[in-house]
Amino acid sequence: MSKLIISFGEIMLRLAPPNFERFLQSPQFLATFGGGEANVAVAVSGFGLPTRYLTVLPANNALSDSFIGEMRRFDVDPSHIVRGKGRFGIYFVETGANQRPSKVLYDREGSAIALAQPGAIDWSTALAGGTWFHITGITPAISASAAALAIESVKAARAAGLKVSCDLNFRKNLWKWGKTAVEFMPELFQYVDVGIANEEDCQMTLGIKTEADVHSGELDLAQYEKLSNAVLAAYPQLEMIAITLRESHSASYNGWSACLNNRKEFMHSQHYEIRNIVDRVGGGDCFAGGLVYGLNALGSHQEALEFAVASSCLKHSIPGDFNRFSAEEVHGLIKGGGSGRVQR
Repeated sequence: MSKLIISFGEIMLRLAPPNFERFLQSPQFLATFGGGEANVAVAVSGFGLPTRYLTVLPANNALSDSFIGEMRRFDVDPSHIVRGKGRFGIYFVETGANQRPSKVLYDREGSAIALAQPGAIDWSTALAGGTWFHITGITPAISASAAALAIESVKAARAAGLKVSCDLNFRKNLWKWGKTAVEFMPELFQYVDVGIANEEDCQMTLGIKTEADVHSGELDLAQYEKLSNAVLAAYPQLEMIAITLRESHSASYNGWSACLNNRKEFMHSQHYEIRNIVDRVGGGDCFAGGLVYGLNALGSHQEALEFAVASSCLKHSIPGDFNRFSAEEVHGLIKGGGSGRVQR
């Protein structure tokens, strides 16, 4: 049986100053597309599995048309995207460097997906042929109706027999519609098979805390094992939880690894020192995409974890949201090909 990976969420126009400039330091922005779930679809497609992306876009809109063309260029199926009322959301990103952090500004109120109501997507058609469904905690943060649509989506995916993965992706600047993340996300997470998070996500969306000091620069793996066990205990249907481990020494220098608990084993990936970061936005999505790919295409959970971490590591060298590495290049890094020497 062929595998079809389906993701659902909001896509936005991404506007970024050139190089490492601050907002409007020079009067220009570089325009691309970005959004957590689309980033996952692009990554998985690039690694070699068929993908479909679902969203709601504004009707009669040139940006909508351009984005659909972009999905076709990355070999992601856009044929089930719905058109509706509203606008195309925008986000601005200022890439940090050294001790100056990156900054993100959202301009997405009134977007087509924020206005979409339950029933806007015919899930029986949109999910047809799918084997895996991916969503994030960003979509339900957008609006009350988007939250209802998100719940509808995971219920439909589970009913159709698809495996469901969710990256909790807490965004404090988005939860403005009446409920907090911790009031809503536990309901959605009951329909999830594979969870993806960092330690802040677990605390702020599920209310499950860790004693690990995420700002110390030191990783206490025992605390992350306790945290993952607590999440698995709270959600009996959950098959596994992957937790990314980022040591943020500066905006330009991060340590990077991840752990995965599948109820039988707690495993930790190899560790990467990522220096001279080009763009970390989309790095977590590339981890999610790598994990989804690995769980569907590789031989073991450890291999899937290693692939996810390595693919995300490489993404830190690419500007923009989308991954542009093949599975072969990721495997090359895993095997020790991270010297950066010219390949001739």
